[in-house]
Amino acid sequence: MIYLDNAATTYQKPHRTMKALAKRYANAGRGGHKLAFEASTCILNCREELADFFTAVDPARIAFTSNTTEALNYAIHGTIRSNKDHIIISAMEHNSVTRPAYASGAVVDIAHADSNGRITADSIAPLICADTRLIAITHASNICGTINPIDEIGALAHEKDILFLVDSAQTAGVLPINVLDLNIDFLAFAGHKMLFGPQGTGGLYVGGNIDLKPLKQGGTGSMSESKAQPTFMPDVLESGTLNAGGIAGLNEGVKFVKNVGIKRIRAHEQELTKLLLDAFADIPQVIVYGDLNAENRVGVVGFNIPGRDCVELANCLSMRYNIATRGGFHCAALAHKSMGTNELGMVRASFSWFTKKSDVLRLIDAVLKEVKAENPKKI
Repeated sequence: MIYLDNAATTYQKPHRTMKALAKRYANAGRGGHKLAFEASTCILNCREELADFFTAVDPARIAFTSNTTEALNYAIHGTIRSNKDHIIISAMEHNSVTRPAYASGAVVDIAHADSNGRITADSIAPLICADTRLIAITHASNICGTINPIDEIGALAHEKDILFLVDSAQTAGVLPINVLDLNIDFLAFAGHKMLFGPQGTGGLYVGGNIDLKPLKQGGTGSMSESKAQPTFMPDVLESGTLNAGGIAGLNEGVKFVKNVGIKRIRAHEQELTKLLLDAFADIPQVIVYGDLNAENRVGVVGFNIPGRDCVELANCLSMRYNIATRGGFHCAALAHKSMGTNELGMVRASFSWFTKKSDVLRLIDAVLKEVKAENPKKI
């Protein structure tokens, strides 16, 4: 199958990821024997790789989670102290930001997007008030791929002394992210997407001396004699047995991205994105959403054929052409409302380093055939 659903999870993984995942691990931090020590060393190595990758000073400021959603919940619920606290999110957020923001009990305001699905500092600034505690923004949209200027937004948050949370689910491993230069206080990332780790891996970077309330309490392998949860990172957020095998796979995925190079990966995805955007621009019956300049988006392209149900079209691409895309609403109700597709949804094609040019050409050919079948006299 031609796999073009990488925005959900990367299917093709480096061999080194799968090899590391296959190895058995003891319980890290729960014993003095050499197998437990080996697991602890593996996890520490991954923290160090990620800290270097995101230019974080202290590896201990990175906590492992099961996915980006859990990381975002830690950041949002762990930050809000009362129902007077104010959160600013964007109109392009995934439900992993939207739902915990509203569930936190805080006052929530939504910064609007432009016609390309982009959020700017100018759209956020008027919403800031004395009680604003957190600004939570996606780095790039999961439905149209538009990249947000988090450097400008981070500078605004820093100037106003407001905590800044970035959802990097679609960008970690594709775009360079320097948490210090970008004034990022919290960075939620997925291990199973463009970092080429296995499912069940992700993490949260917590900057500076920020203290988060934990969502759960339990065994951490530290301070076992105390009834209280440790308050120091990363233990405060890592109750229970860590996914050592998954983290080992993530470690190898991060190393793979470093070896290939962010610039090469980004250039490859841009080339594929431009190829698809240019081809769809020549097919009037296809509607594409987001910025039409490949430089301003990641390798995610949302599109529709008017008159075709997006889920039916995605199923057609799968069953008839053996191409995996995703049709529907992509867990992003606010984003679809912003793009005017809240009743339509869209088909999403998304690329990775392992996507070939021939894969994109096959998608173009399949869409063209479906358009011709619908409008034989107009092509």
